[in-house]
Formats: sequence, C-alpha cells, structure tokens
Amino acid sequence: MEKTNNKQKLGFDNDLYIKLQSKKILERIKKFNNKLYLEFGGKIFDDLHAARVLPGFDPNIKTRLLLKLKDKTEIIFCISANDIEKNRIRADLELSYDNEMLRIIDNLRALGLYVSSIVITLYKGQLGATRFAQKLKNRGEKVYFHNYTKGYPSEVDIIVSDEGYGANPYIETTRPLIVVTAPGPSSGKLATCLSQMYHDYKHGVKAGYAKFETFPVWNLPLKHPVNIAYEAATADLKDVNLIDPYHFNKYGVLTVNYNRDIEVFPVLKNILKKITGKDIYNSPTDMGINMVASAIIDDNLVQESAKKEIVRRYFRTECEYKKGQATFDTVERTKYLMAELDLTTDYLPVVPASKSESKKCGLGVLALELPNGEIIFGKNKKIISASGAAILNALRTLAGLGDDYDIITDDILMPIVKLRSEILHNNSGVLNLDDVLTALAISSTNNIKAKKTINTLEKLKGCEAHSTFILTQSEEQTLKKLGINISCEPIFLNGNLFEN
Repeated sequence: MEKTNNKQKLGFDNDLYIKLQSKKILERIKKFNNKLYLEFGGKIFDDLHAARVLPGFDPNIKTRLLLKLKDKTEIIFCISANDIEKNRIRADLELSYDNEMLRIIDNLRALGLYVSSIVITLYKGQLGATRFAQKLKNRGEKVYFHNYTKGYPSEVDIIVSDEGYGANPYIETTRPLIVVTAPGPSSGKLATCLSQMYHDYKHGVKAGYAKFETFPVWNLPLKHPVNIAYEAATADLKDVNLIDPYHFNKYGVLTVNYNRDIEVFPVLKNILKKITGKDIYNSPTDMGINMVASAIIDDNLVQESAKKEIVRRYFRTECEYKKGQATFDTVERTKYLMAELDLTTDYLPVVPASKSESKKCGLGVLALELPNGEIIFGKNKKIISASGAAILNALRTLAGLGDDYDIITDDILMPIVKLRSEILHNNSGVLNLDDVLTALAISSTNNIKAKKTINTLEKLKGCEAHSTFILTQSEEQTLKKLGINISCEPIFLNGNLFEN
C-alpha cells in the first residue's frame, strides 16, 4: 500500500517557539517588578500529546525553555496529599504521582536547573503524605505543608488574610522567575502561587502571577482540531473549551480558554485585587503566556495530526472503559468530539487494514504503517506476540532484508521460550515485544544483518500502529518508547480474567 507520507514533515518550529515564549516570560517578569510566580501546567518532560498533535514539537521543549532562562529560574514542586494517599497514577508512564515528581526533580537537577522546594498541598494529616515528607526531609529536601485555604472560594476577605493564605508557611525564594509546577493536574499550583504573593506583599515585595499552558491554544479557532484534541485528552476531567467572554467584553477579540479557568476567573480576579490593590488582569486569556500558534509552520499537517490523535484518544478511552478504568460518560464524550470533526475510526489507515488482516487469518493482528506508507502486519502466534512479530517484520523491511531471512535464529529464541515456560512457569510461553528486542540485540553482536536491522529502530518513530485486541501494559509502553503511535480495539485477546 502506497500513499503520501507526512511523518517526516514538520508542522512546528521549536526554536521559534522558544524565542517567542521566553521573550514573553521575560516581559511579564519585568511587568511585576522582577518577581513572577509562573504556574506551569502540563508535563515538563515527555509531553507526548503535544508531540503527536504538533509534528516536530520537542516533547522536552519546556526544559529547553527553562535552560534558556536558567540563571533567573527556580522551581517549586506541588503535590496533593490526596494524590499521595490514593497512589494516583500518571497513566502514560504508569508511575505514581509521588514517584513521577521525584523522577522529574532528578532529571531537572541533572540538567543544572534549580529545584528549591516541595509543597505538599491540601494537607490534613494524611499518613502517606506525612511519611513521604519525612522521606524527603531525610534526604535534605525543603518540604512545606499547605492546608486547605480557609474561606475558599467565596469569602475573599478570609482567603486573603492571615487565616487564609497567611496560615501557610512562606517559602523563601531568591530568583526572579519562580516556576510552580506539579506531576499532574489539581495539585495546588495556583493556591501556592497566590499564597506566596500574599506573603511577598506583606514583606513589601510586589510579585506577580502568570500561567503557562500549552493547551488550549488561545489564538487558534475554538473548533480547531488541536483544541478539540485537548478536550479529548481531558475528557475524563470534563474540560470544555469556550470563548473567553471576559476577553471579548474587554477587547472585542475572540479567544479560547477552558471552562475551569473561565469559571474561576471572577474569584481569582478579586483575590489578586485584594492582594495587590489593583486589577492586574482583565480576562483568563490575559493571565496566560502561550506562543504555540505563532510557531505552527504547517497548519494543514497539524490539523491532520490532531485529528489522528482524537481517534487514538477514542480508542484509548474505549479500552479503559472495557478495563473498568473510565466511565461511560467519558467514552460518549470522545465519540461526540470525533463527530464534531466528522471523523471515523478509519481515519487511521492502520485500523481497517488490521481488521481486514485479522478477519482473513483468524488471529489477533497488529498493523504498522511504515514511513513510506506501506503497512506491515504481525500476528499473534504460539511463539511470538503480534507486537513482536510486527516490529520484526517492520525492521526487516526497513533494512531491506525481505521475508526469507531470520534475523533472530532459533538457538537464541528457544532458550528464552524455555526460560519463560519451564523455569519461570509463565502460563504463556509467547515471546513478548521486550523479549524480541532483547533477542535481536543479542543477535546483533555477531550477526551483521541483525545489527543492520536494529539500527533501523529509529525509523519507527512517529509510525502509526493499531492492534485488533487490547495489548498488555508492558507491550504498549514499549511501543510508545519506540515513538510509535499505538491504538487498540477494545477487545480482550482471550477470556482470562487475570491480566498479566
């Protein structure tokens, strides 16, 4: 199958974005007397959603931006005591929020960025949060507890008082730009920023507040696929993009924001006025710093990529519902978003291709679209999983080896099968994707064709793949690590209740 391929094209200019975004941040710091609390939304590392909807977007571009502002920046991390207690998980990496935060802090410090302190928010004595804080203190970290804000959200006079924000301990900061971030949403970033501003103003420091968000993009149309893709990504949170009425009333300009920021703006505006003594923002859009739209260099490509992401989100939500991890309302929400753009699942060519191949062979199939548009298949067989077979077939094709050459020989494969089935007593002796990649790596040490094959792995980045059944968590994660955009039918491969 041949078709025009856009995967190697770029829809987004990273260097332009960093230039424009850093300039706007510096302007905002200057506006607030050289001290700004910047609420940093989204993911600092591994922003894979943005990379999928904005072809060419560097998933770690936020760290590149912070490195550009390194000497002016310090970072405060927030984490909700409730999230620690409930062991809340970041779905794409399968890491708990507390461990994800530690991973990010280590990575930021390895780059030379200054992480000064950690705030455990919404604290009311939760045992897990208390233990976590002690663990951090034992490692020499500065840890602060912030309680629920008394009077929030309606009693502004109490909120902005020593009973409200004043009841929180003050975090000493030393640099002009204070990035306040978190491992996920609803972690108390805004309250931490406002609490700090309250204390600063009491000390005569006229600090400011601003918000850094990638999505929704305020100066793209409300129904632009990029903005709808954001709604699909947050369907479980029931986020809805809206025209910012405050911005339109003030300036007569249509801009996009999301429901939660618009709903809370009257309260936030009053709080900021109470702290600073004046109106510093006229709309939620005014608060934000977002130059994404200005760095889009191929809008048609971006729209196509965003539409594909919406379809993938639909499949993901259907699978999560099947596994009891999502609600029916969330599934219906993603269906509605697809309908808004008149999308069907066949928008991803690998979807009908995988179904057709599965129907012909009667097996579970994973279809993978190569950079040239050719679709390669892997079938779930007794010795190797569909994912493992698909990747092997794809690499063999990319290396120009054809179908008649076994790049992994039986003398390497069979001992792994024996280990899994006879020694480790795994119910399934099937080699999964990790097994296959390990065997390929071993083969490459003395097999020149296997080495040539493994060197083509990088070419899989950005490829589309679709499975006719729900993949195991480990195989799905490995495909994502290879940079493959994966979706699955909401169908279990077998009738087993226990998923391993």
